[in-house]
Amino acid sequence: MSSDLLDALTALEKQKGISRDILLEAIEAALVTAYKRNFNQAQNVRVDMNSDIGSMKVLARKDIVEEVEDDRLQVSLEDARNVNPAYEIGDVLEEEVTPKEFGRIAAQTAKQVVTQRVREAERGMIYDEYVDREEDIVNGIVERTDARNLYVSLGKVEAVLPLSEQIQAETYKPHDRIKVFITKVERTSRGPQVFVSRTHPGLLRRLFELEVPEIFEGIVEIKTIAREAGDRSKISVYTAHEDVDPIGSCVGARGTRVQAISTELNDEKIDIVEWSEDPVVFVANALSPSQVLDVQVDEEERSTTVIVPDYQLSLAIGKRGQNARLAAKLTGWKIDIKSEEDARELGIYPRENVAPLVEEEEEPSYYEDTDIYEVEDVLEDDVIDLYRDEEE
Repeated sequence: MSSDLLDALTALEKQKGISRDILLEAIEAALVTAYKRNFNQAQNVRVDMNSDIGSMKVLARKDIVEEVEDDRLQVSLEDARNVNPAYEIGDVLEEEVTPKEFGRIAAQTAKQVVTQRVREAERGMIYDEYVDREEDIVNGIVERTDARNLYVSLGKVEAVLPLSEQIQAETYKPHDRIKVFITKVERTSRGPQVFVSRTHPGLLRRLFELEVPEIFEGIVEIKTIAREAGDRSKISVYTAHEDVDPIGSCVGARGTRVQAISTELNDEKIDIVEWSEDPVVFVANALSPSQVLDVQVDEEERSTTVIVPDYQLSLAIGKRGQNARLAAKLTGWKIDIKSEEDARELGIYPRENVAPLVEEEEEPSYYEDTDIYEVEDVLEDDVIDLYRDEEE
């Protein structure tokens, strides 16, 4: 073994973080295999490598016995004492059996082992890096796509974005830059495999942490998220600081913060509501932008009956039931929405000694406490007409 190889191993130790001793042990083991394969030898051998001067020897190990049965594995006590008089029965004699042509084989074997170990080490480092980033957001570049997956370059590794984790309305082209959420990192025979998502609720959480300093610093906390990726999402927020408006912090001046997140998610609409441990208040908030007159709670069934003004029934339910469905996911409560008229006919509203959550209005007001981005694409056609009439 040349000193050049030793220098190369030392350089690899510094650059790749692979211990030179580990590489030397791997080379020694590989050389033993190479010796047996190339020289049809079956005896017990080991390779002795001197890392200081770069020398290498193949040593055959033989047991010292009284009567030799296999001269490839055993040696008589008499022959052993010709080498060293101190030998006894049961000792092991080592003698050099390095072939003249073994140098070339050793060089090839060492190169293969080093290359393999460097590759394994690099894969291990990549795995360690990305397994620590599970449930985190990363920037990637679209590389290619097939019928089932989209492949995104994260720099050191190519991540897989399955079709089920893609936003349906989005189109991806090579070299597009996108943000993705790491859902899982696995070891495979071809190296670490990273799986990412664009639909996971965690992506929305991480985007708010990036965009809203109050969330990143822990002043405002995101409690729950309900998401229908690419279409609409609801998040509930909470703060223990009385002087901080959790909703205003997330929306930002003129909606700049939430709009930046919406744009990143293909113009996904985002409702931000205040979390409360009181299910009556929380469910009422979750049905925003609709006003709620009353919330009746069944603790055993974990269900609620919500009474809304007649003219806001469509708004509370939302297109294809989306608003009510997201509110139920957000709160963890079943929600049955009834109009005020139906509730009066059923005799469940108004309840005695229970004040309505909001004062009833003669004319509907869709602007109060509601930004336009929270309302659009949720209203039914007849409600949209009312909204436009009021705007005019």
